[in-house]
Amino acid sequence: MILFRKFRVLILMVFLVACTMHIMIDLLPKLEKRAVGADSGDGGCQCALHPGGETQSWGKQRARSAAEAGWPNKHTLRILQDFSNEPSSNLTSNSLEKITAAGGGKTDSRGRLRPSAGKADDHKPLIGGASGGRSDHAHGVSKLSALFEHPLYKVDLPPLTDDDTLFNVNTDIRFYPRATGNQGWHNEEGNAGEEFSPTAAVTAESYPNWLRFHIGINRYELYGRHNPVLDALLKDLVAQRITSVAMKSGGTQLKLIMTFQNYGQALFKPMKQTREQETPPDFFYFSDFERHNAEIAAFHLDRILDFKRVPPVAGRLVNMTREIRDVTRDKKLWRTFFISPANNICFYGECSYYCSTEHALCGKPDQIEGSLAAFLPDLNLAKRKTWRNPWRRSYHKRKKAEWEVDPDYCDEVKQTPPYDRGTRLLDIMDMTIFDFLMGNMDRHHYETFEKFGNDTFIIHLDNGRGFGKHSHDELSILVPLSQCCRVRKSTYLRLQLLAKEEYQLSSLMEESLLRDRLSPVLIQPHLQAMDRRLRLVLQVLAGCVEKEGSVNVVEEDIFGDTSTHRSRGHR
Repeated sequence: MILFRKFRVLILMVFLVACTMHIMIDLLPKLEKRAVGADSGDGGCQCALHPGGETQSWGKQRARSAAEAGWPNKHTLRILQDFSNEPSSNLTSNSLEKITAAGGGKTDSRGRLRPSAGKADDHKPLIGGASGGRSDHAHGVSKLSALFEHPLYKVDLPPLTDDDTLFNVNTDIRFYPRATGNQGWHNEEGNAGEEFSPTAAVTAESYPNWLRFHIGINRYELYGRHNPVLDALLKDLVAQRITSVAMKSGGTQLKLIMTFQNYGQALFKPMKQTREQETPPDFFYFSDFERHNAEIAAFHLDRILDFKRVPPVAGRLVNMTREIRDVTRDKKLWRTFFISPANNICFYGECSYYCSTEHALCGKPDQIEGSLAAFLPDLNLAKRKTWRNPWRRSYHKRKKAEWEVDPDYCDEVKQTPPYDRGTRLLDIMDMTIFDFLMGNMDRHHYETFEKFGNDTFIIHLDNGRGFGKHSHDELSILVPLSQCCRVRKSTYLRLQLLAKEEYQLSSLMEESLLRDRLSPVLIQPHLQAMDRRLRLVLQVLAGCVEKEGSVNVVEEDIFGDTSTHRSRGHR
């Protein structure tokens, strides 16, 4: 009995010692924070490298950031550390360091070579005179400027009525902040303490750029061809301060919703692979990683094709510590942050497949690049309808979709609403061409705005699986076009124009992508692949014309002289 009592006392003492140690560990961060505050007088995060100040060692930065409230200290971080076997975690940063060492030129804050003109690029429009790139650009000759001066890129829309615009400025927009849960927005100057409440006396020009983008959406396009709001919005995506971050629900891969100081929102897709990495040939199309640079390039390609159906996308270098970890209220996201054995900040979030320490996203030390796609209007204000793509793939390792085995599949589609009337089938053909030029095999659904019914354009969302590889099966993307043999005349003429040497799609894309902060966005093999694919598209259409005749293949959608023609309905 005495031995039993002694054993119970021993167990109790061990339990009390363990509790005491846990309490001391919990109190240690506060003591460290006081010590750091007493030494430096500043308890803020110092993880980011400040361009204007002296560079601090990563060890000191980590020690200071560890003392912040709400962030695990160096003891608890030991539990979170894990090795990441993802080969792309730090390849971009390392490759940039090699380029810098070899070139010996000036570099920007992330180690990329930059021109000697300083920050001149920050004020350049997305489309305009180019600087740098090929010899044409060096001599001040802009192929993009010449392209957009071509009559095919000066098509006028039909007169817009209230039924043709997504919002009515005088009624819908003045209540926009209240409807989206925001009681105000900051003005364009970015004064944090000044709120703006729209009234009937306020003009649309005073709204934030993201709201002006929403106001400009109509039945025929997401944005106007020469709308100055577009370039301003792209600049906001890069420069606006990020105030909150949350994980986007659903999807196989991690995506973040970022909210800016002016209450605009964008979808952030972080970098997972370098520009040079291609999908292994044995991978299925649905097993591929989504690429942030593909999202950026898709927006530029959509604009060059004059579709204007991809929401604005810009590349941005994000500080994972200051702009994600410190501003997120998503505990599930916050808990996945850890420090890698290479002393880099990493996180992995939560998603269906690729969210684990083995697929962690790591910075260098806490800088990571990604794409930011501007949000479309809130679904409570502008409902969208999701449609299943008739040429959707099976997403199965062994089964094939019906269109892959039935050569007359298009005839069935033509008899099914909404493809039996209007322009929806032509929209699908445009989307097919768009996806083939990118090599995107992952177009399972598409969306439209409900307000416009079936007489409107298709929104080209989620383009992250393009520009991944030279697939031996890429011609299967063109099956809808070869089966249906239908195309808009405006699309056909622009494709022919982009195949000419004086324009050349790859040159236009290269020049357009120079405007992005993450340039170069695409490597040369992917740029050249677009020229090759464009020739294949024209070959398919030429075969259709030869087989069925131009009248039965090319749908007339432009009338009159090419310098003054208008588009009939939806282009």
